[in-house]
Amino acid sequence: MENNHPDLKKGLLPRHVQFIALAGMIGTGIFKGSSETLNMAGPSVVIAYLIGGLLLFIVMGALGEMATVFPNLNVQRLVHKAFGFQTSFIVGWLYWINWVLVTIVELIAAASFLQYWFPSIPLWILSLLCAALIVGINLFQVKHYGEMEFWFAGIKILALTLFIILGALIFFGIVPSSIQDPISNYTGHGGFFPNGMGGVLSAFLVVMFSYGGAELIGVAITETKDAERVLSKVIKGTVWRVILFYVLPILIICGIIPWDQVSGQESPFVQVFSIAGIPGAADVMNFVLITAVLSAANSGIYATSRTLFSMSQNGEAPRAFLKITKKGIPLNGIVITTLLILLGVFLAYMIPNQVIGYLMAIPGFTVILIWLSICLAQLKLRPLYKEKPVFQLKWFPYTTIIAILSLGLIFLAFLFNKNNVIGTIVCLVVVTVLTGLSFVFKKKAN
Repeated sequence: MENNHPDLKKGLLPRHVQFIALAGMIGTGIFKGSSETLNMAGPSVVIAYLIGGLLLFIVMGALGEMATVFPNLNVQRLVHKAFGFQTSFIVGWLYWINWVLVTIVELIAAASFLQYWFPSIPLWILSLLCAALIVGINLFQVKHYGEMEFWFAGIKILALTLFIILGALIFFGIVPSSIQDPISNYTGHGGFFPNGMGGVLSAFLVVMFSYGGAELIGVAITETKDAERVLSKVIKGTVWRVILFYVLPILIICGIIPWDQVSGQESPFVQVFSIAGIPGAADVMNFVLITAVLSAANSGIYATSRTLFSMSQNGEAPRAFLKITKKGIPLNGIVITTLLILLGVFLAYMIPNQVIGYLMAIPGFTVILIWLSICLAQLKLRPLYKEKPVFQLKWFPYTTIIAILSLGLIFLAFLFNKNNVIGTIVCLVVVTVLTGLSFVFKKKAN
């Protein structure tokens, strides 16, 4: 496929790419969503995070392998190469919708954390201020965005590390607290599986939302220097760090706070420090949480604008999204995302108490569909490799097939779960509409 269109500048370094992917994954899903998953599954939610992490490892391996064989093709273009225009159109727009919703969720979450200090200011006003900051950052050159994301992500990774260390010290009684018997918090209050395996399955939707963002490596690859050389290392490092930063904190939270006492009003991370009575620690943690979710929103605006740019090159989105500024920024993509963020702020005004819960369900669906498309694309493209790639997914095709079957089962479980009725209807309507539009755009492209 010839490309006579303007290209984005290769301003991202390997450390930027690794932290962009981490930034996309470590946000509301862990800091705010962990209270939801704990309420659904209790301590057994750790199983959902572990299984999700294993699936993430396979998906990232498949993506990394394809990206080394077909350099400069992002996720959506890899799907195009494997399955053609219509599938690529559906996956691309699903990915864009996914990240628009994620960005809105992260900004509203940031506003809800700010209410810890400013309880009298309405959620929608704080959401609007957060949105203005993040959109402003994305109007810089990509290298400045990458550098800012590196430091944003660095703050939350450092905070999670400190949380794990401090939490472990509280858990083992080295730091004095009011907690008497942490082990009883795993076995009491209904046991390790208080809501059975059904609770674990229900929690998967938020877990998938949480892990979504890993594939940002596949978006950022087109703006990365020496991409093929560093990709394998970046992917392996990202996956293990994410599993570590999800599973250990959840285990610590479950030991320190009984799962049925996780409030949902504030982050469980802040609750832990409040219970421990460490002076000022809850305020410091709240500041870190705000930078964390703003960082994930930052990644979201990056992902949405780049996805629209890539799709417009293939005729899968209006050509207006090809416009880039002198700094190499896809301006119109950022403008449309900003308008939709304003719609999210309006939702925060209308239903401030339910907005995060409703919006978090839908990206869980879209992440599963995108991960499925990555695995299916690898199955299709593997026979087309002209030479053996430097990075290969182990035990192919069995690992990829296991991931496809697992993701398919999780998706079906969501569709038939009565608690996900709204999310299911929205997701099925969106996929149906996109399928119809794919025929219209295909005719135009031809």
